[in-house]
Order: sequence, then structure tokens, then C-alpha cells
Amino acid sequence: MSEIKKLTCDVDVGEFVEKYVNFEEVSKLCIEEEEALGYNWNYPPFDFDVYDVWNSYNKLKIIAFKIDFSAEELEHEFSEDELQFILKRFERMKVKFMNEIYMLESEDALGLFMGKCNLCMRCTREFNMPCKMPFKMRYSLESLGAYTDRAIEDYFGCEIKYAKDGKLPEYLIFVGGLLYDKK
Repeated sequence: MSEIKKLTCDVDVGEFVEKYVNFEEVSKLCIEEEEALGYNWNYPPFDFDVYDVWNSYNKLKIIAFKIDFSAEELEHEFSEDELQFILKRFERMKVKFMNEIYMLESEDALGLFMGKCNLCMRCTREFNMPCKMPFKMRYSLESLGAYTDRAIEDYFGCEIKYAKDGKLPEYLIFVGGLLYDKK
């Protein structure tokens, strides 16, 4: 791994919602992903209106961790098992990155997880049981209806990239955030 960069920007929630949030469309994608990969408490369907969450805050700090790979790592061709192992290792790093977001929280600020929650090995939602870690579980930009990929391209000039054909992407990027300045 060459380098991990932290990228941040502060945006107006109203403008962000207007430009990047469409819960009806994005939630369908989240539910399709859940049907394929397993259900999770931080993904829809929810028993609350996500626009109530957005409308409770004035500001959004988008926080992205970009992991750039070395030339050697990019040149290497991995077996499918090796590639999955490496990607799972990076997926587990989200917990470490989330600690930085948790530290920014207050009674006027709410952290947003980086994609699908991975605090537990298997989410209890799959078994119709309550979340085991509601004090740490947070919703993500995507689960609240945001087109995160579009926002990242516009704010940071980066596109979301994926590993394929035994090769790592040029970089991985994990995107979370902090809703703050509560109304």
C-alpha cells in the first residue's frame, strides 16, 4: 500500500440533498445489493423517513479515505481468492476509519458510516433480531439515498473504482461523513 489520504469537504445539506439524494431510486439499489449479499441494519428499508434525518442538519462534512496502491501492487495479478482476501482486509479497515468519524460526533452531529456496516461478522437483521451494536451502527450516505459516486467525482475529482480480472484498482476510496449543525 502506497498511501492513505484523508479527503474532506463541508457542504450545505440542502444543496447536497437537492443535487445528490433520491432515496426512492438509491434505496432500490441498496435492497438489490442486500438480496445478493445479505441484509444489514444500516441499509433500507427503514421505519423512518430519511428526509427527516437530512432535514435535521444544516451541514455535511464528507469524509473520504483514499488508499492508493503502489506500482508493484498494481502490476501483480491475483487469484480470485487472493483478491477477495485483500479486499476483505481493506473492508475491515473501515472500522478504524469510522473511529475518526465517531470522535467528531456530538449531540449536534451524527456520523455516517462508509457503505454497508461491517461491525459484526453477520448482521442480526438476517435473523430478524435487533442490532447488536446500535450505539456504533450508523447509516451511510448511500443508505440515506445519496448517489455517493457522483458526489465524490464532483467534490474530489475521484471516481469509485473496483478490483476486476485479478487486478487491484488504482485506488480504493471509502466515503463516510458527518451531519452537523443540528437545526
